[in-house]
Amino acid sequence: MTDRPPPKSVLARGAALLRACGDAGAPLALAELALRTGLPKPTVHRLLGELVRLGLVERTGEGTYRIGLGLFVLGVSAPSVCELRDAALPYLGDLHEATHENVHLAVPDGTDTLFLEKVTGRRATPIVSRTGGRLPAHCTATGKVFLALDPGPRDPRPPRGALPRLTPRTLVLPGQLARDLALTRARGYGVNLEEAEIGVSAVAAPVYAHGRDSRPVGAISVTGGTRRLDVERLGARVCAAARALTRALST
Repeated sequence: MTDRPPPKSVLARGAALLRACGDAGAPLALAELALRTGLPKPTVHRLLGELVRLGLVERTGEGTYRIGLGLFVLGVSAPSVCELRDAALPYLGDLHEATHENVHLAVPDGTDTLFLEKVTGRRATPIVSRTGGRLPAHCTATGKVFLALDPGPRDPRPPRGALPRLTPRTLVLPGQLARDLALTRARGYGVNLEEAEIGVSAVAAPVYAHGRDSRPVGAISVTGGTRRLDVERLGARVCAAARALTRALST
């Protein structure tokens, strides 16, 4: 159940339902949507009916609900998303061809990292991430890039509040995470060592729109089996791809 108070306006309630459907990654029943949003079941039922009629939500044959095609069309039409994704795709493809692993393009979203694109294949390590999905920033390579390279305080600081522990290796102590973020800043790329998923590690590098005098607009990462990744060598490769994409965005 959500820790936040339920939204009050009709627009905010509809948005909460859409976010719950999108974050789940799988169809949800009405009762589960009510639990996740904190809204009464009759309210959820009424709003879902409107969202289905608008094409923003689809009702499955099992009586569950998922994001509709109409919302997908609206999402991919966002100029900032289209420009970054279209510019990044050739570099993501090159990284996948070179590594045969999962390659992501991510952007910061509050205390999360949001995956705009994922390039994978039959030889890649199966992982939980998906296009449009999100994970807590503190336990992902892309998220560490965003936390460490924010141009605010010179010393990188983790987000406030209790940090969720996804695996036994997730860094949740503030001092421990701060040291890792300082290392991320020093070497220029972030590393996740089984902190979001056991047996899976990742390396990520920042992407800028106007050179290195601003916060990253995104990050590129390669994610795969821990035993298969040479972090140091992969860091150089991912950084090179991120720099090439930065140059493309700056022209």
